[in-house]
Formats: sequence, structure tokens, C-alpha cells
Amino acid sequence: MDVKFKVFRFNPETDETPYYDVFKVNASVNDRILDCLNQIRWKHDSTLSYRMSCAHGVCGSDGVTINGSPALACQKLVKDYDYTKEIVVEPLQFFRVIKDLTVDMEPFFERMKAVNPEVHDSSADLPEKERLQTPEERSLFDDAVKCVMCACCVAACPVMLKEEPAFIGPAAVLRAHRYIFDSRVTDTEKRMKVLEKPHGVWSCKSYYRCTLVCPKQIKVTEAILKTKKKILQQLHSK
Repeated sequence: MDVKFKVFRFNPETDETPYYDVFKVNASVNDRILDCLNQIRWKHDSTLSYRMSCAHGVCGSDGVTINGSPALACQKLVKDYDYTKEIVVEPLQFFRVIKDLTVDMEPFFERMKAVNPEVHDSSADLPEKERLQTPEERSLFDDAVKCVMCACCVAACPVMLKEEPAFIGPAAVLRAHRYIFDSRVTDTEKRMKVLEKPHGVWSCKSYYRCTLVCPKQIKVTEAILKTKKKILQQLHSK
């Protein structure tokens, strides 16, 4: 069957303003949106720009906005949308467009790095033997480990999009949560203090959008709330 895709186009080097191209793709209901993008590039317009790598929801590289909601193109199928109408594919919001569906991810990765405390002498913390961990201790941050850093949560966050663009973001807080709740980590308080900086964890307003769009079904909002609670208990109850 033929499915129409309305695709965002913009090359800052040649275009004054963004525009949309409409492509008619021969697709089945079980085809992935990524398959359709590939077909557009291979058969219709080889200049279309987007990211992809593993194509199996592991690398997180093909995050785009589909019908207004951030998602991984390799995980969403044609049948997930009303394919009797145009399926609109746009770049992730919040990020600067490099070309078409490809955005600049550097600010995202800088935020991910920013949640780590400065390390002056890490060798001093090295144990003499392996740090053991029970399954129960591991379960406290198991969900956060699933993150593939696709930035879909950032592109859906109302705080970052409308209220406080400098907010460190749900993905970065989730990254911090992964270490703060790890029983093997020895600098937990340092990590919590990093999150207390301006535009840190307290900027989150719990809109829940990050959880709704997460392609790995991580309970992002819950992780952020648990992190806030631990900060209050360990840093502010003394």
C-alpha cells in the first residue's frame, strides 16, 4: 500500500527557512518508520539526512519527532500511526538542526557529562577487592541502565522547551540517579551536590512527558522523584 510521509527539510547552508516534502512510500503496516525513511532516501531523494546505526533500538541514534511525539524511528511501525493520513516526520525539538532530521547532539552529551563530580584522585577510592552487590541493591538502578541516550525525553520536556532551556534535563538526572543509587559508588554526596546546582534536579516539574515517550519504557519521572527524595534525606536532614 502507499503511505504518505510529510518530512521536514532544512539545510542551513542553502535554505532560508524550513519546508516540508511529501513522499509516497510503498509500505506494509509492519514496516518500521526507519524502513520508510530508508526507502525515501534510496528511491526518492538521496539528499535526505537523518541518523541511524544499529536499527534495533540499542544505539538510540535515530530519534525523530513522529506526528508530534519523539520516538526512535527503528522502533515505531507504520501501524502505530493513522497511515490513512500523512505521517509527519520532523527533527527532535530543542536541538539545533544540522540538516533535515539530523540535529546537533553535543549540548545533550555536555549535560550528561555535567552530572559527574570533579575527580582529583580516583585511585584513592579503588578497593582492595571487588565490591559485591546484591540483586536487591542492583534493582534500585536497573531501570536507569536501560537508557540509550536517544534524547527523546529531552525533546518532550516542557521545562526545557518552554520554561527553562538551561535545565540539565531528564536524561542527565537519570544518568546521575544510576550512580547515586549504586551501592558500589563512594562519592554519592558529591554527585547529589552537583544536581543541586542552578538548573539542576529541582528544575524538574514532573510533567511526566519524559516517561511517556521513553522508547525503553524507563520510569524517568519516578527516578527523578526518588533522586530528589534521597537528596532531601541525605543532604538536608542533617
